[in-house]
Amino acid sequence: MTFCLGIAVEDGLVGIADTRLLSGHECLVAKKVAAYRGPGFSFFIMTSGLRSLRDKVLLHFEEAFAKGTAQGGLNDARDRLSKVVNLYAQQVRRVQKEDAAAMEGSELSFNLFTLIGGQMPSDNTHKLFLVYPEGNWVEVGPDTPYQIIGASGYGKPILERSLQRSDSMEFAFKVGILAFDATRLCAVDVDYPMDVVLIQKDSFNVVEHRYERDDLRQISNWWQERMRHSMQDLPKEWIDSAFSKLAPNGKEDKVRPIQRGR
Repeated sequence: MTFCLGIAVEDGLVGIADTRLLSGHECLVAKKVAAYRGPGFSFFIMTSGLRSLRDKVLLHFEEAFAKGTAQGGLNDARDRLSKVVNLYAQQVRRVQKEDAAAMEGSELSFNLFTLIGGQMPSDNTHKLFLVYPEGNWVEVGPDTPYQIIGASGYGKPILERSLQRSDSMEFAFKVGILAFDATRLCAVDVDYPMDVVLIQKDSFNVVEHRYERDDLRQISNWWQERMRHSMQDLPKEWIDSAFSKLAPNGKEDKVRPIQRGR
């Protein structure tokens, strides 16, 4: 499994990805985010699914992107991130045609999900896209300014309760850390090191940083203690309506068996 999170707020993009890779009975560390930058553009690609699919699709994409840049220039064919996403989706379909039959014979599914976020020269702002294994894609909108691929269920409640499009990149990053922490605690195949990628609006720059477990241990412990204290502060009125039915000694009244007449 994988945890890759993309967040799009008004100030920019935040990407978070775990690095745990399972290969047979082995557990390896491998990067799941690739960053690209150049004059007037920057974007990242994060993937979940079989590593072999990811590597092959990325290889074809990088070759096609470099070829298009050399022949026509960014302003011709790669001026918008949606065109970059289309180019990537073409490589997904290409690899699916090449490998799908062999994978089915081995009882493997073509399960490559992708998050692509960034900004190109003709984009008026940064954008975030989700690409499905079939090659079709959707843009992540302002109403739900994030998307998770891989293990999506554990961190989603934190994001749903806390994150808004108007939040700062720093706040989005904090929420993303807690979503990652919740996922790694519950999913045995998601763990540190954690890779972070940041793209500020109109900066055309990509910042990459890796966190080890000890780097964020204090935050994880602080959050756990804060949640326990918050539980003590929950309003009691709605709880008392049930617990008031307990006997004064803290035990429920025993129900006497019904005596049947003879």
